[in-house]
Amino acid sequence: MTANVGSADRIVRVVLGLCIASLGLVLHGHARLFALFAIIPFATAAFSFCPLYTLLALNSCKRA
Repeated sequence: MTANVGSADRIVRVVLGLCIASLGLVLHGHARLFALFAIIPFATAAFSFCPLYTLLALNSCKRA
C-alpha cells in the first residue's frame, strides 16, 4: 500500500468523519447506525490510503 492521500485530503476526511459520527447524537433509533460509516473516512485518513483512489488512478500526495 503506497500512500495516495495527501495531508489536506486527510484533514478533510477527518472533518467529514467527525460530521458523520456526530449524526449518531442527532439521529434516533436504527438510523444511528449510519454513524458507523464514519469509520471509512477515519481509516483512509489514518492509513493515508484510499482504495477508490487506486481504482480511479488518483493521488493527492505530493510527489517526492
